Amino acid sequence: MNKTNVINLKGENVKELKLNENIFGIEPNDIVLKKALKLQMDAVRQGTAKTKTRSEVSGGGRKPYRQKGTGNARQGSIRSTQYRHGGIVFGPTPRSYGFKTNKKERVLALKSALSHKLAANEVVVIDNIDFAEIKTKTVKDLIKTLKLDGKVLFVTKGEAENLYMSTRNLGYTDAIMADEINVYDIVNSDTIVFDEEAIKYIEEALS
Repeated sequence: MNKTNVINLKGENVKELKLNENIFGIEPNDIVLKKALKLQMDAVRQGTAKTKTRSEVSGGGRKPYRQKGTGNARQGSIRSTQYRHGGIVFGPTPRSYGFKTNKKERVLALKSALSHKLAANEVVVIDNIDFAEIKTKTVKDLIKTLKLDGKVLFVTKGEAENLYMSTRNLGYTDAIMADEINVYDIVNSDTIVFDEEAIKYIEEALS
């Protein structure tokens, strides 16, 4: 059973918390993890690229010259693909880049991402991240107190409005609810700060 210290907002150790090793201590499956990342990033692609085929390009309704006797190759339209201003062959058309994965793969990807973070000592657990007021300085002071570097992701189960509003003006912090946790946000962060209730919720949801 993996263990981690639970600290308070002052950085003081409060107690020790046992983490479910079936969630935070598995052998990560990098193939499934990569697939889940691709799924999430592809899902936000617009897929609106479009070119016109020869049937959609305006003009070219008349045969450019007679079939025989000119010495040129026979042509039916000046909007054929070999002509300038002609249609495009096999060009992009509007499409969805999304694809489906099954539930077991999605769960395994989350477990793999969380296990990677814990193994790299990039998981911090705080007893409570409920801020009394909306203040960016509070978040900056907390990050300084905990000696965190890079991008910091806060994950909470409690009231998150003050936390979200306090982190949104900082380019290196983000805050999400425990039920919104996803592979991309985990991998994209350098450190994840959970509150204790979020850990319990995630362990119950992924068990």
